[in-house]
Amino acid sequence: MSNASRFQFIKSQHVPTLTVLHAAIEDFSYDRHAHEEYAFGVTLAGRQDFFSGGRYHRSPPGNVILFNPEEVHDGQSGGEHALDYLMVYAHPEQVNALFADALGRDNTADFRSNSTLIQDVQLRNAILELARLVTAHAGSCIDQENALYQVIGRTVQLGGISQPHQVTTRPDALLGLAKEYIHAHLDSDISLDDISQTAHLSKYHFLRLFRQHYGITPHQYVINCRINAARSALDLGASLTEVALRYGFSDLSHFNRRFKRIYGMTPHQYQRDIAR
Repeated sequence: MSNASRFQFIKSQHVPTLTVLHAAIEDFSYDRHAHEEYAFGVTLAGRQDFFSGGRYHRSPPGNVILFNPEEVHDGQSGGEHALDYLMVYAHPEQVNALFADALGRDNTADFRSNSTLIQDVQLRNAILELARLVTAHAGSCIDQENALYQVIGRTVQLGGISQPHQVTTRPDALLGLAKEYIHAHLDSDISLDDISQTAHLSKYHFLRLFRQHYGITPHQYVINCRINAARSALDLGASLTEVALRYGFSDLSHFNRRFKRIYGMTPHQYQRDIAR
């Protein structure tokens, strides 16, 4: 990747877990990955090409992109012009109560949007306003919370599913056991045998089923989860060497390469950004 592509992460000074990414991409492609957070994005210029939900999408300027937590995707610039976009990340723990309120419920809700690529001026403007407040370190806590609520409220109006009412299929349940095992052992040397046995499936059946459901291999998922956990540790100020060793990377060079394929920058650059 050359200097033609630029990435900047900005954390909210008021709302925990709320982070904005401003990216300008010409010659960079994200590996397939997933975030723990909801991701609300707006394509500002160029064209945003990406895979998600088993299909390929193209987002021209003005479109909204919405990724549910753990929704596998990649991304790159498409067309003749450089890609410029914003993405706002908010952890489910931060917004589940907002989703429940927008849905008119008393209890928190794990909401999933029906759409990935959305043309809606109201939602686009709400995301841009929230991103402006965070990136400019503007407004009070209540200003940013209200802007976040506007994004959540409009997202609910555009349609989705509250997960507690979904019927869980047997494959979903078995793969859920595997994912729980992975998350509980991110700092351990786990094997494919360990994970497949947890899911009560043969290794090769598990491999096929996992990739069919999530669009990535179990190995890619483990690496992705370790990188996400590493990012959380960096948010708390942990040292690069400590984080790399804790999550099974052989050295800083290995950690740097893996982190950059998902976040567009090295762990050091990321930690420097969020400290501003």
